[in-house]
Amino acid sequence: MAKYETIAICNQKGGVGKTTTALNLGVGLARAGKKVLLIDSDPQGDLTQSLGWNGDDLEKSLGRLMYLVTRDCKPIVEDTILHHEEGVDLIPSNLDLSSMEVSLVNAMSREKVLDNLLQPIKKNYEYILIDCMPSLGMITINALTAADKVIIPVQAQYLPAKGMTQLMKSIDRVKTHTNPDLKIGGIVMTLVDNRTNLARDVISSIRTHYGMAVRIFDTQTPVAVKAAEAAKSGQSIFDYDGNGKVAKAYEALTKEVIRGGEREKRRDTVSITR
Repeated sequence: MAKYETIAICNQKGGVGKTTTALNLGVGLARAGKKVLLIDSDPQGDLTQSLGWNGDDLEKSLGRLMYLVTRDCKPIVEDTILHHEEGVDLIPSNLDLSSMEVSLVNAMSREKVLDNLLQPIKKNYEYILIDCMPSLGMITINALTAADKVIIPVQAQYLPAKGMTQLMKSIDRVKTHTNPDLKIGGIVMTLVDNRTNLARDVISSIRTHYGMAVRIFDTQTPVAVKAAEAAKSGQSIFDYDGNGKVAKAYEALTKEVIRGGEREKRRDTVSITR
């Protein structure tokens, strides 16, 4: 199996399309023949619910797994993984994860609990996508510490874009203290309505301020009610509205992510041979 890649889908702002991106990028990768694990690291369990499960009904969850790791146990992670009919696996979440935010403060190697949890199973997947909660607390720090790269969904509106500076500083702190190899995989503009001047201005501003240092994906995911309907039905946009504009956008984003990963692997191979 190809070398795995762990990607955190992260932004401290809520409502910018993190869960929609994690879900549909994950299914897009599975449709491209990749072995994919999705991780719901938000106590609200939106990703879990969007794939058709009610987190409150689940005894096994990410929160429970992380709790066991902090107690020096070695949980069997595979027993918690759910298998979705669209070809992705899921580690679900529920409100149990909320208590971990406090518990981690006093835990040994508190930033690495999730990373330690995932190490035994990473080799089973080509892509692991972590849907982060809309905050920069300890659970999100764990996700960034476990990740190889972070993809940042940014809604094409003023306030979500304004929070980019704080997020970039948090990513730099993680690189300094817990994960020096963390890379920014790119910024993806979400919920884009190109009919408005505001959306065009925000996208232009993001490209101007970050485009020289950070990859801005060519793909922009459009605002559309179909995406919300798909999540409510427990399906990806591919199954719900496969010929629609949102599905085509996520198909294009999937191809960009795969190509980017392949280019990085080639560069790493060249560096090693030198």
